Amino acid sequence: MAAISVHLDIVSLEKQIFSGLVEMVVANGAHGELGVLPGHAALLTPLRPGTVRIIKQGGKEELYYTSGGTLEVQPDVITILADTVVRASDLDEAKAIEVRENAERLLVSKKDNLDFSQALLQLAQAAAQLKTLKLQTKLTKK
Repeated sequence: MAAISVHLDIVSLEKQIFSGLVEMVVANGAHGELGVLPGHAALLTPLRPGTVRIIKQGGKEELYYTSGGTLEVQPDVITILADTVVRASDLDEAKAIEVRENAERLLVSKKDNLDFSQALLQLAQAAAQLKTLKLQTKLTKK
C-alpha cells in the first residue's frame, strides 16, 4: 500500500519554517509548476521565485512564498531550501507593489550603471509575492 503522506521540511537561511507530514507539495520549479506526492521518484531541482503550496494531512492548505532555492525529493522526505521563505499571510502587499514599481522604473530608465539581472530578479520576486498574496486571498475565501 502506498504512503498517503510524506515528511516535508521547508528551511530558509535563517530558520526552519515548516516540518511535518503532508499529502502534497506544489512548487515553482525551473521548468514550471510541479506537484510532489508521496512515493514520487527522487528529484533535485532548482526553484524559481514563487508560491509553495502544501496540503497537510486532513486536506488543510498552506501557502508560502520562496525567493527561489532547491527542492529535493527522497523516498521518505521532501526538503525545500531557500534564501527567503515567508508565510503567505505574513507578506506585505504594499512593499511588494513598491518593489515591483521600482524594478519596472529601473528597467525602463536605461541607465548605464543599471544591474539588469538584479532588476529582473527584484521584479520576478515582487510578482511572485503578489501572486502568492492573491492565492492566499482565494484560499481564505473558501
